Amino acid sequence: MAIDLSYAPEVTALVEKTEAFIREVVLPIEDEHGGDITAAGGDTLRVQMQKAAKDAGVFAPHAPVEYGGHGLNMTDRAPVFEAAGYSLFGPTALNIGAPDEGNVHMLAHIASPEQKERFLAPLANGDVRSAFAMTEPSPGAGSDPSALTTRAEKVPGGWKINGHKYFITGADGAGFFIIFARTSGVPGDRGGATMFLTPADAEGLTVGRHIDTLDRAMIGGHCEVFFEDLFVPDSGVLGEVDQGFAYAQVRLGPARMTHVMRWLGAARRGHDVAVAHVAQRDGFGGKLGDLGMVQKMIADNEIDIAATRALLTRACWELDQGGHASNSTSIAKTYAAEAIFRIVDNSVQMCGGLGVSGDLPLARLSREVRPFRVYDGPSEVHRWAIAKRVVGAAKKAAREAGA
Repeated sequence: MAIDLSYAPEVTALVEKTEAFIREVVLPIEDEHGGDITAAGGDTLRVQMQKAAKDAGVFAPHAPVEYGGHGLNMTDRAPVFEAAGYSLFGPTALNIGAPDEGNVHMLAHIASPEQKERFLAPLANGDVRSAFAMTEPSPGAGSDPSALTTRAEKVPGGWKINGHKYFITGADGAGFFIIFARTSGVPGDRGGATMFLTPADAEGLTVGRHIDTLDRAMIGGHCEVFFEDLFVPDSGVLGEVDQGFAYAQVRLGPARMTHVMRWLGAARRGHDVAVAHVAQRDGFGGKLGDLGMVQKMIADNEIDIAATRALLTRACWELDQGGHASNSTSIAKTYAAEAIFRIVDNSVQMCGGLGVSGDLPLARLSREVRPFRVYDGPSEVHRWAIAKRVVGAAKKAAREAGA
């Protein structure tokens, strides 16, 4: 059976329009502000860029058509998101940045019709931003979500939520929150979690300090959030009670892959900058790009870009077939997070002093991509999960052979 790796004409056209929009509109803004979206104007800039993206016909490629998007599946999102990620501000401009993109995806699959109108529609259109509140300070949920300590207690007409979250991306200025809270069991149990939808201005929800992190391109920062007797009516339950861990898989696998898409675009920009530099820079009797050690870094980057795309394509295909793609998304995410950092790091090295300066975008790209080896599951956790699945399959095969 032949494998067709081409994209439909309409997807190719959208990629080309996105590339032009990023090059002509977004990159100059990012370069002017050194990749710091807060310094560049935060939500004011976001609104301006998103209006320009709508005018250019490239806005919300992932959102359902009925909510103003292009309705692309996971496979078709890959080249469009990569094109947008070529600028650190590109995902914000197209409304495909974290956490909003993942929340659009999840709401489209899980939310009730009433919840879609109240929360999904304005989010997809860029009228509001959102936050996904799951991570907690120790000993709460982090890489191990079963450690969830934030608790929701049933009360007449709804639920009262108490807990402390941190590293909540986009919390400052979000219009609403999706809250992950325990509704049964105790920390350490693999079940018993529920997701809740609540407006950000609800009494009992407080956004605290911005946690100072390496990255500067995610709007709304990474914040502490506190819930003190936050009341959420029954209509705010997203999906079914106690099924939060299962619903999280609807979001997490695809969100990991869209992260790969965006950061691959950023890494490719770093590589392009470095190759353009070494092709023209004189040194040691010729061009730097003619030196063997520099050529090795170029070749390694090309291999990492190609391998990341291949793993991403496989994982997205599995997701589009309706599977969880747990193993393929773990493999793609782990490889990509490390490969993308290698690509940018090699690019910095090829450019020498300029690479660590503000005269080129490489230093800020390095700053932005390093956390990806931690966000959405550290590489170590994914490796553990991959190995656990492989060993589990081997044990099952041995049992069946001995039966």
